[in-house]
Order: sequence, then structure tokens, then C-alpha cells
Amino acid sequence: MIKSFVSFICFLITCVVFAQEHSAIDYTKIKASISNYKNDVRGPYRDIRWFCDDGTLNMPKEPCEDGGVQHARYKEDVIALGESAHIYLGQILASTNKDDFWDEAHNHSRLKQYIVEKYLKSVDNGWINRRAQFYRGAIQVEDEQAWGKAFFNWLLENDEYIAKHFYLIRQAVKDIPHSDDDNVAQLMRSQSKVLAEAYEPFMNLRIKIHGQPERADIAKVEQFKKDQASKLTPQLNKELDELVNTMNTYFEPVNIESLSTYLAGISNTDIRSRLKGFIDGYKGENTATKIEGSAETMWYIREHILEEKSATGRLALFDLSLKLELLITKQINEYPEATLKDLISKICYLSHASAASGYTEIWEWQEVKGALSVSDASTLTLETLNVILEAARKQLEWGTGKNSAVFGDVVTLYEGFEPLVHSFLDDRIRGSVALPLGNSIGKLGTFISSESALNNRVLSLENQSHIHGLNPGYAKGTLIVVDGSGENMEVDPNNIYIFERPPSDLKPIAGILTVSEGNLVSHVQLLARNLGIPNAAISSDNIQEFKKHSGQVVFYAVSNKGTVIMKQESDMTADEQLLFSKAEQRHDMITVPVEKIRLDRTTILNLREVNAHSSGIYCGPKAANLGELKENFPDHVVEGFVIPFGIFLNHMKQTIPNETTTYWDYLNSIFNDARQMKNDGKSAKEIESFQLTELSKLRKLIIDMPLLDGFISDLEGNFESVLGTELGGTSVFLRSDTNMEDLKSFTGAGLNLTLFNVLERNKIIEGIKTVWASPYTERSFKWRQKYLTNPENVYPSIVVIPGVNNDFSGVMITKGVSTGKTDEITVAFSRGVGGAVDGQAAETWTIKNNGNHHLISPSREPSYLSLPSTGGTKRNVTTFETPIVSSKNKQTVNAFSKELVKKMENKGILGPYDVELGFKDDKLWLFQVRPFVENKNAKSSTYLESITPKVDLNKKISINSPL
Repeated sequence: MIKSFVSFICFLITCVVFAQEHSAIDYTKIKASISNYKNDVRGPYRDIRWFCDDGTLNMPKEPCEDGGVQHARYKEDVIALGESAHIYLGQILASTNKDDFWDEAHNHSRLKQYIVEKYLKSVDNGWINRRAQFYRGAIQVEDEQAWGKAFFNWLLENDEYIAKHFYLIRQAVKDIPHSDDDNVAQLMRSQSKVLAEAYEPFMNLRIKIHGQPERADIAKVEQFKKDQASKLTPQLNKELDELVNTMNTYFEPVNIESLSTYLAGISNTDIRSRLKGFIDGYKGENTATKIEGSAETMWYIREHILEEKSATGRLALFDLSLKLELLITKQINEYPEATLKDLISKICYLSHASAASGYTEIWEWQEVKGALSVSDASTLTLETLNVILEAARKQLEWGTGKNSAVFGDVVTLYEGFEPLVHSFLDDRIRGSVALPLGNSIGKLGTFISSESALNNRVLSLENQSHIHGLNPGYAKGTLIVVDGSGENMEVDPNNIYIFERPPSDLKPIAGILTVSEGNLVSHVQLLARNLGIPNAAISSDNIQEFKKHSGQVVFYAVSNKGTVIMKQESDMTADEQLLFSKAEQRHDMITVPVEKIRLDRTTILNLREVNAHSSGIYCGPKAANLGELKENFPDHVVEGFVIPFGIFLNHMKQTIPNETTTYWDYLNSIFNDARQMKNDGKSAKEIESFQLTELSKLRKLIIDMPLLDGFISDLEGNFESVLGTELGGTSVFLRSDTNMEDLKSFTGAGLNLTLFNVLERNKIIEGIKTVWASPYTERSFKWRQKYLTNPENVYPSIVVIPGVNNDFSGVMITKGVSTGKTDEITVAFSRGVGGAVDGQAAETWTIKNNGNHHLISPSREPSYLSLPSTGGTKRNVTTFETPIVSSKNKQTVNAFSKELVKKMENKGILGPYDVELGFKDDKLWLFQVRPFVENKNAKSSTYLESITPKVDLNKKISINSPL
């Protein structure tokens, strides 16, 4: 399977993107306020007033003379929170400015906060309105509905809004009142969740209602009430009755004839005629035919909605699309599923409906739909079935990624003060066709696993077919399940972590499982591949089951075919125990080569003076290989220069101010003392703590270190001669480039620092010292400490180049990263600069030598960096309605890869290669080339080979096979 280190997935996708810095928000104060609002009979509101159209405020018994609405005023601290932190609690729509609510400047944060708060109110008994639900006159339903209708009539006049934000607008139509409809599905899930939290025996029914709701569940709830009668409180009895009423409403069949009411507002005669034909033609059809027709009609609406020119008609089309989705989710359990053909057909139509709901973009569906088509053949090979399964998984994963990309910024913001928001993203998926789609994909995965003997064995989890390995390896350690975002958390290198959203700056760990998949070629993913760290993707349902095992010591292995094993330590076989004996645990140690190094070069090198043979002599491989690229592709590499190792050492030989020792002697003493501590029997943890403390001191000393006058003069001269400007006159990238990177058996990708677009003279000077200090950060040290025999011999050089303000940038690997095929390349791009390398959810393709291409994943990165002329970076927001990489760009990259391989191999530099590159106005720019390093020990492991089943992909299976 072509998969990756998600979100590195994705959700990584959800970061601090917009106006405020989340770290500056006083979350403790917000938590206290929320607690107060819950206990206040007026909640977040102060009092009731008339809000008149002329801008005046009247007392409750003094209606406006010329029109207005009556509702509550916000408390002063609620208003202040909105102004200071852009957090809007208890939003009342009536009299809210439409532009302010659409909130385009903050990536529609206010709109998204309204939707999130509606969810929180449904799962937490009104949340901040717990007592204010009964505050008479605070919110007038009819005024909210009138405002909602006016808002959508204003919003939907804009074609661009619909094209760029179809999914968000459709979600808003679901939740913003504008008619008498309500979100019954969310209410049903919320009521069952509240019951299970109040009364634990209801948990199994809650899981069933959340995961696979069906009409038969009503009888189960009623039976539960009878069976538990002696133990139920009056309040629980009341809540169970309310749940049964809600379930009866939810499972009422959608009457197709009733959909005709939406046609009246549609002005486009072709669209109205097409929809009327569906309604009239499907009245008497069976359930399966209705579901298939509904999916196709939803897609028709998605494709043609902009052809309807009236905002009223467009709102009717969104409403109709939501009704059709509800018809599908209510009746999907009646869709036949007796044979393999039935199941594939069901998956195809559910995928179509998912795309029509906006979970994938139109162009993305065009890329994947061919693989999901139901075949007329009487048999299918296992290989073909795997292609169908992979395409279906993609459709589901891209959809969950889209949901995270759209709402992730607000979820991240609210996580600072309300942990209940963790479940919001999952609830959005459960309230859509994505839920039955996921269930059906699981069944297909189980069938294929049975036919091919590719069975996962993961603890006692129920649905294991969604689990698939991304990177082979094995580990033993304590299993840690992390809720929400993993950003800034401390990790233990001996633990195995399960992340919903992994940290972008991940330190070494024993193993990883993630809910989303993301970027194949991020720096962290390349390091994981290099070091043989097992890595697998799981579903959000799986993570709930894993929580039962959090804190337990487990054995975890991913085979070369992607099957996954996880078991309790006590269940390990003798062979598995042997893997962790001291004899087996020895890994190959890497010695940083210093035999060729020339530390006597203490002047700056022009980039044109270096090439691949300079690596490890005067500079690291970034500079050397960039010089090689400059030599071979001069028009595609910027001018620049290199600060060699010798200049760093020259500065390190200075005496530390107010001390008697040099910086260099201090550095060496840290590692010498650590060796002595080891000889003295000190624990590894104690030694590591000592080294990190001392290296932290060293970093500060280096950053404060004075630069030599001769070096400053040299720097000024090279700015003028190479870059054509004075020092500080043009912005530059400062890239750390050590002699420990890109060794034959260790990539070192992304461990040290790159400073973006540094402009001012003093900032460049300070930046050079900061980059020199970066090899001694905790993350860099921890990734390399177990693998280097001589870490004190790490020397940084620095590449100094002007930035290219790329339209998009990323990585190319000159082989199939997941397939291992050498007749294809893998490319991953994100918009802006610095794309794809730092865990972004990048647009990723494989491109064959003959030009055929295959979409692995679309981008789900909601923001990107650009380079302003004033220096630094600017964060911008983006959408996903068009692909990042054009056909022309794919042709350019494919042709370049062939030329690169030919030229590098002619010079004896063997691949495959890992290339960082970008496009500006369709011109290709090159920034780095390095060897693509994988962990050959993991791939050749006898144990991993033993758990890798041999699969006959040509095995034929009848399309009518019973399930």
C-alpha cells in the first residue's frame, strides 16, 4: 500500500495559522470563566435589550420604532475575549454583521467557532449555557432563523466562496438555523454519549449507536431500559425516553416526494428538471436503487451548483444535498451486502456521496473514481481488489483530512480550555456518509485479508482491517495513547506512541501509530525509515480501543508487506524476546568521517567553488551537492556562498569571555565527561541529562560568541561580490550543513536549523551563530546520540543563499518510496516555501518514467509560508479546489529526474536521490540533493521476513463470492 507517516498527517495541518498567537492566550482564565458561565443563570449574557436597526439599544419593554430584534447582550468579559483573543463565546446571530461572522480575515474562525460551540452544547448539557438555556428572551429562534436565511442569501451570491469553501458552507448550512430542520443525527449521538457517561452499562449501546446506528437499536435501548429498571434513576429514565424519541425521528424514512419542496426556489430550469426527474423516477424504487440515485444526484448538485444563479436556489440545493445524504445514512443498512460485488458497489456509491458532500474536491474524485468502478468481470485478482481497497481508503482518509484541515485551527484553539472539543472532528465524520463508508471499507479489508492471509494481530481490537503498516520495524515499550494534538509534549525514546495528531518536531521514539497518514517524505518520516522505527496508520475507532491498553508494555512489529502485530509483553514468543537481548539489540554505530576534513580553510567559499567531492572536506553535503547541482544545472540554482567548517572551528577556539577555557575545549569536555560517567556505572538517563544540560549552556555561549573581525569583512565582501548587495541588503536563507548529514547509512535530514529569509545585517550575524549552535539542540542530539561514535566531531558549515519565493515547493525521491520501484519517482509539494519537508500534509504523486502519474494524497495543509521583501516569512491561508502540481510541472520534474540520475551516476554518485526543489512561475529551482537512505537492516530482518506472508496477487476471486 502506498502510505505515509501521517499527517504526519495531518492534521499537522492544524497549527497556529491565523491572527493570534495561541501561546499568548490566558487559557486558565478562560477555563475559570467557562465554569462561571455554566453556573450562571444568564450564562455568558448580561441582560436583554432591543437592538434597533438605527443602532440604538432599548430596554426590554421598549420595542424599536423602526424595526429591530430583541436578544441578550454579552457580558463585558465575553466581549473582551473576542477583542483580545478572537474567541467568541455564546454567539447570537441576530444583529451580527454578516462580514464579521464570515470572518474571512481569520480563516472564517467565528463561523467555525459557532459550529464547534453548537457541538459542545449538545454533548455537555448546554455547555456555557447550561443554566442560561432557560434564560427567557436571550435568544429568539425565529430571529436566528431569519438571520441565517439572510446570511446564506448574502454568502451564496459569491461564486468564489462556494468554489473554495464548499465543504465549510455545507457544514454551516447543516448547523446555522434557516428553516425548521434540525441536526437530529448529532442530537442522537450526543444523548447516547451523555447517557453512557452517566451510567457505564450503557457504553456498549452508545458505541453501537455511534458506530453503526440502525433502526433495530431502538428496540435494544427499550430492552436496556427494562433490564436495568431497578437501577435507573428518574433522570436516567427520562434521558432514555428522550433518546428513543430522537431515534424514532432519525429513523423515519426520508420521503422522496417531500424533496419537491426544495425545487420551488431553483431558477435554473435544467437543474430543476433534472432533480424533478430524480424525485419522480425514484418514488417506487427499492432501497438500493434509491441510495445509488441519491449519491449520483448529490454529485450532480456538487458539479452544477454554480450554474444556479440565485442565492435562494443555491441554498435549496445545499439543503437538498443534505437531505439526500440523510436518506443514504438512514437506509444504508438495507443496502444488500451478500456478495463481494454488492460490497464493492456499496463502497463505490458511498465514496461518490462522500465526494459530493465536499470531503474531497472535484479534481480529487476524478483521480480516484476509476479505481472504484464496479467491474463487469466475473472474477477479480487479489491485486485488483487491493487497488479498490486502497482507492476507497484514500477517499475516506482524504475526507477526514479535509475535515481536519477546515476545522483544525479552531479545534486546536479550543483545546487550550475545553478538552471536550477533542471529539468534535470525529463527530463530524460520524454524522456523515463517511461513517458507513468506513464500515464497508473495513469489511472489504477483512475479506481481502482472509483471502491473502495478510492478517493483522493487534491486541484484542475488533476492526483491524483499517490498520496498515507504513514502515517496517519492531519495538518493545510502553504503549502511550495521546489525545488531541501532540505538539510540544515530551516523549520517551523507549515508548511506543499512538497519536491523533503527532508533533511536527518529533524526537526519537521506539514506535509510532497515527490516525492520519500525510507526508511520505517529511524529514521525520525519512529519519524513521532510516532508523527502522515501526510506523502504522490506524482509524479513529481503533484509537478508542487502544486506550484500554495505554500504559501497558507491548511488542509491536510492522512487516515488509504492511501487516501489523501488537501483543502484550507476556505473550511474546521466545524468538521475539530474543530480539531485545543485548546481543540482538546492538545496532550499527556510525562514525562521522574526519579523515579528509580540512579545517585550515578559514575564508568563505563561493558556491561555484564546491561540488560533491567537497563534502566532508570543507563543508557538509548540502553545500557540496548544491554546488554540484549549480555545476550541472546552473540556471536552476541561485548564486550563493558557503561558510566552511574551518571558520566555525576558528571561532570555537576563542576563549570564552571571563573563563580560561575555549569553546572547543568546553565542547569536548562534555563528551569526555559523559564517557567517564559511563565507565563509572552511571545510568544512561543520568548521562543524557548531564549532556543535555551542558549542551544547552554551550548553545547559549555560541549564540553570544563574538565574531572575528576578519570573518565579518569576508562576509561583507561575499555579499557584494556574489549577491551584488551590501550585508543586510538582500534577504538570505542560512542553512546548517554538518558533516554528520547524509552519510551512507544515516540521513540526518532536518535535524539542524534553517533560518528563512533573514534580511537585516545584525539578524544575519546573529543567525549565523544560531545555526552554528543548532547541532547541539535536544532533538538533534537525541536523534543522533545512539548512532554516532564520535559526536564531538560534528562540524557545521553554513549555506548562504537568497530565497526563491516559490509558488510551491517540496521533495522528489528518485524511486517509488512505498513500492520500491525504480521506474518511477515520488514527489510531494506544498504551497509556498519550505514545502513538504516538515511534516506538512503535502500533495504527493508517483510519476512513471513514461509520464503516467498516480495521486497518493492531495494537500491538506491549510496554510503556507511566503517570503515578503521585508524579510522573515508571512503565513497565508489556502484552499484545495485546484491541484498544486500541474501536468506541465509533472512533465518538468520527470524530465529533470532522468537528467539528474544520468549526470550524478556519470560522476560515480549513486542514487536513489532525495531532492528539495520548488517552482516559481513554472520555473524549476533546486535547493538540495542528498542520498535517499533506508534502513536495510529492518528490511532484511529475519524476524520481519518471517511475519511477512507470501501473497499470490494473481489469485482470482469470484465477484459473486459470498461474504
